[in-house]
Amino acid sequence: MRATLRWAHSDLRTHRGEALFLVLATAGIVASLLLATALFGYATNPWQRVFTQARGAHVWLHTDRAADTGDLAALDGVQSVAGPYPTASTTVAVRGTRASVELRGTAERPDVGRPLLTAGHWLDAGDPDGVVLETRLARALLAQPGDTLTLPGTSRTLTVLGIADSPERRYRPGEQPGLVWAPPAAVPDPGGQVIGLRLTDPGETDYAVQRAVTVLGAGAIGQVSTWEQARAEAQGDNRLLGQVLGLFGLGALLAAGLAVHGAIGTRIRGHLRDISVLKAIGFTPGQVVRVFLLQHLAYALLGAVAAAATVQALGSRVPGRLGDAVGVWQGLPGHTVALFVVPACAVLFIGATTGLAAWRAGRVPPVPLPRPAGAQGGGLSVAARRALGLRMFRVPVGARWRGRGVRGSDGAGAPGAGASPGVRDLEVRVPPALVLGWHKAFARRPRSFATVARLTLPLLLIVVAMSAWTTIDRFHSRPEQIGLPAALTVRADTDAGERGTRALLERDPQVAAAYPGVEVAALVPGQTATIALRGLGTREDPYPYALAEGRRAHGPDEAVAGQGLLDLLEVEVGDWVRMTVGDRPQILHIVGRSIEPENAGRVISTSLDTLQENDPRLRPTLYQLRLAAGADPDEVAGRLAEAGDGRLDVHAVANPADGLSPLRAVVLGLIAVLALVGLIELLTAIGGTVRESERDLLALKAIGLSPRQITGITVTATGCTALAAVLLAAALGLPLAHWLIDAQGASSGIGAGIAQVPSPALLVLVGAAAVLGAAALAAVPSARAARRRLADTLSAVA
Repeated sequence: MRATLRWAHSDLRTHRGEALFLVLATAGIVASLLLATALFGYATNPWQRVFTQARGAHVWLHTDRAADTGDLAALDGVQSVAGPYPTASTTVAVRGTRASVELRGTAERPDVGRPLLTAGHWLDAGDPDGVVLETRLARALLAQPGDTLTLPGTSRTLTVLGIADSPERRYRPGEQPGLVWAPPAAVPDPGGQVIGLRLTDPGETDYAVQRAVTVLGAGAIGQVSTWEQARAEAQGDNRLLGQVLGLFGLGALLAAGLAVHGAIGTRIRGHLRDISVLKAIGFTPGQVVRVFLLQHLAYALLGAVAAAATVQALGSRVPGRLGDAVGVWQGLPGHTVALFVVPACAVLFIGATTGLAAWRAGRVPPVPLPRPAGAQGGGLSVAARRALGLRMFRVPVGARWRGRGVRGSDGAGAPGAGASPGVRDLEVRVPPALVLGWHKAFARRPRSFATVARLTLPLLLIVVAMSAWTTIDRFHSRPEQIGLPAALTVRADTDAGERGTRALLERDPQVAAAYPGVEVAALVPGQTATIALRGLGTREDPYPYALAEGRRAHGPDEAVAGQGLLDLLEVEVGDWVRMTVGDRPQILHIVGRSIEPENAGRVISTSLDTLQENDPRLRPTLYQLRLAAGADPDEVAGRLAEAGDGRLDVHAVANPADGLSPLRAVVLGLIAVLALVGLIELLTAIGGTVRESERDLLALKAIGLSPRQITGITVTATGCTALAAVLLAAALGLPLAHWLIDAQGASSGIGAGIAQVPSPALLVLVGAAAVLGAAALAAVPSARAARRRLADTLSAVA
């Protein structure tokens, strides 16, 4: 054991930098995996906790006032019901901030879908104007208990009594109205009613919706929302962040394992004599294996423990969503188990890859075998020998041309015997360092290819990370390409005239276009869910949808649909679909697939003219505003709200990338971890190249190469290896990144077609930095080896 420790200590002193990089890389990988675990827990558990404690309803049905909902409680699979509650759609305002809300008349605190109070108290029968706000709505309004809400266009006011969490769909400006619980007296003229169904088997949600629609009649249903939609909205971008961290963490772990495997293999080849001496003095093969295994397990364990301790102690203090996620995760039941299991799995994986490489050390014989007479990779190729013989290229040059490096075939400056009159042959001299460096890099093909593959993996993941960064930038810089051509959504009061409202909007100098539209909930075929049916623009002034497939909707009954709707209905571009709005059917021909970041892509869009032809009762209820280049949406929204005298509800269109801001920091951190892993592999390759060149040092000096030229051989070999890895990473990473991002877009309902790969200039810059950095790292050790004393060189060869 004492000899084992002395050997490990000596090896650590020799490779301190490599050990430090391995510890840091392991710490970064384990931290990434722990943060991914925290984000997954944060994305799912808070909503699940609220749903469980509130005894949430799995289905919410919005119906008209005349619907008889008494028979729903007797349906198979329905455990209990909530309501029906009268509802009214209105707008509330406080301190200049407006929001569309649903007033829900509730006489008593519900048992199913029970709001969980976080501030204030529940409704008071003695205060008919007191209300309770849903948490997300209260946050958007900056409202607290005791604040007074006004209803624009009326003299009514409401008093905030409390704020409560709810497992129902959350408030989203311009998309989903906020939820306000109020006494029935505060809803004197309800426009409909809502009833919740809690099921015995949540997996039968679609069947329960179908049965409920059959009982009530399709014409009585206004909107259907399910617990799955609410959960997906609550998870939001946290699940995506967790997926990104988990994917890159696992990829970095694989790259680190391969890097450790390569490092040990290179070290074994460089210490064959030392390992033979250890066996000669009594070390068993198992002891030799344990020397390498325990040493690298200690590095991995140190990094894993440091990462776990850092995440546990400082993770909740990180500002933003990551800190919130870690804080919530630390309070979950499985937190302690994950805190030990994730680092342990990472250490075991690194230990497994270490053991495979260390096993080779145990097979080294006690007496070193003589080296083979020929190089394993073969001798120089014909082209390399001709290059060294100064006959690589022969280019005909006019007889009048004179210049350096031009020689006749006879060596005296006269044309050769076979040369044409007046023509000389140009012989291009290739530096020997380039030829020998190229040969050294790729002569031993299995080993060279393994080195390139190990170096390619972290570079490939860096290319994928850069593609994720540029895709997020595309959402911000060119939103019109990802389905967000409009910057503002305006909803006018019912008493505002259509022509007057549009004229008011278009008078603003920074409004480039105002598209009238309407959005209604429609029952899909089979009556299992509702989707968003949207009519925007007119045939004369069509709305500029971002299309990924097909063409724009120009003719009658033509429409474009999001990926989420195509998946829900199991249809494709070119199919006809039938849906029901109230008691009126809408039959549309899908001619294109649009990129739809709203409503999980469950949107079918056509022109306002088409909807009005099928249902003349429909009138514009919203306007999508496309602003002039350089216009500030907040300033334009403020001007329009002031010009509307309280009759306009103006909101900025939500950009999905707004919730992905923490992903930028995540991508930078992952790139740093991957760069560390790549640096470990690069240092391993450089060390192996320098050790293998020691036996060639005498021969290179004997043929007249200077120390600078000998250094150039190693630098060229390293640069060629790095260049091959960069080219392979770009060739494989760009298609992989495009596929991964589009697959994520398709699974979220937005649809494929959102991926944006880095610009060629950025890729060339990063690739050049990698190659030049590798060459610079190789310069110092190779120069030191080229100037070694003759006795040291003879000892190394022996």
